[in-house]
Amino acid sequence: MGGGRVSLRLRADSRLSRKPNFPEPITTRRKLASVIGDAITADAYALDTEFHRERTYFPRLALVQIAWHDQLVIIDPLAVSIAPLARLLDGDGLAVLHAAEQDLEVLYHECGTRPRRIFDTQIGAGFIGYSSPSLATLHERLLGVELAKEARLSDWFQRPLPDHMLAYAAADVERLLEISDILQKELHTRGRLEWAEEECALLLERADSGRSPDTAWLRIKEVRRMEGRQRALAQAVAKWREEYAARVNQPVRHVLSDLGVAVVAQRMPKSVAQLREIRGVEPRNLRKGADKELVAFLDEIRDAELAVEPASKPPKLDPALKPAISLITSWAAQHVAEADLDPALVATRSDVEALLRGDPDCRALKGWRADIIAAPVQRLLSGTAAVAFDGQGKLTLEERSGRPI
Repeated sequence: MGGGRVSLRLRADSRLSRKPNFPEPITTRRKLASVIGDAITADAYALDTEFHRERTYFPRLALVQIAWHDQLVIIDPLAVSIAPLARLLDGDGLAVLHAAEQDLEVLYHECGTRPRRIFDTQIGAGFIGYSSPSLATLHERLLGVELAKEARLSDWFQRPLPDHMLAYAAADVERLLEISDILQKELHTRGRLEWAEEECALLLERADSGRSPDTAWLRIKEVRRMEGRQRALAQAVAKWREEYAARVNQPVRHVLSDLGVAVVAQRMPKSVAQLREIRGVEPRNLRKGADKELVAFLDEIRDAELAVEPASKPPKLDPALKPAISLITSWAAQHVAEADLDPALVATRSDVEALLRGDPDCRALKGWRADIIAAPVQRLLSGTAAVAFDGQGKLTLEERSGRPI
């Protein structure tokens, strides 16, 4: 957090020990319909989910928590389908979530849609100097409230859920709208509310793009390094793995490891016995006919004409600029922290490298980041500015004198 960030803590009083309100979970369609009918009239509603995904491709939803006006509900998706929530998500109300990316995936899987508008309190807090804060941190810093933590890694599929777990789940949304209001008011005061809204809109766009089997190979470095026919085969195997994992609802690593994808594409085994000899292939994962299905798929593509999907190649970095990366990254981190911005939100080392390469897709060149990072760095590259130590251990950006020592 930046040293100049103002304190936003409010009312650190008797509420510190207040027991959260947690109603009985909703388990019927009639009650759920009533809740949706009321919540859809709110200008904003807080939303959170509890889920597991350690052993599945798709997240397994265990609870949904919603708060609006003076209402708070917990929905049990093991007892009632939450598909009707699509009506609320598609409505005009602002959905307020914290660290929303995985919640958005869960909601889309269960409801076939996502909120039309969101405000992510983790993103919003990043624009006033917090560095990827947890929800507990925001409760402590903004409200003086300490959230319970003992239920965080609990089994959310146990039924009935004990009171302390229901209290934990309810607390995640109970005062989230209050936190959102505090953040939005401060962001408006600082002239940064539009920045936060822009980032939240981008988060929704990324969520809408989804996880395509056609691009699964891009997450496998061994495949990205391949060339020609071998890469085409590996791309096809990576796509098969993604589609198979989704079909049987298993994590991709439980079907075939990344190394296994690459080596299978290199060796193209013709039998299950040959497949099982390959490094990176775990026989315990390729069960229930998956091994036979993969071998049959390899037979289909062995002599097929396959297009080689090119990896996007960014412009090469001028070797003369390589020494500048660490210096500029250090200056950028200090610069944005002093401006009460989360450095990870503004410019990472990868962003600095992309900027120095002249990558047109570099996010530091776009929107609100351009003035904060791109403009000063471009002055450095043009030779009209210089980075120097200020004599007190900090870096400063200065007009370049042009007078060598």
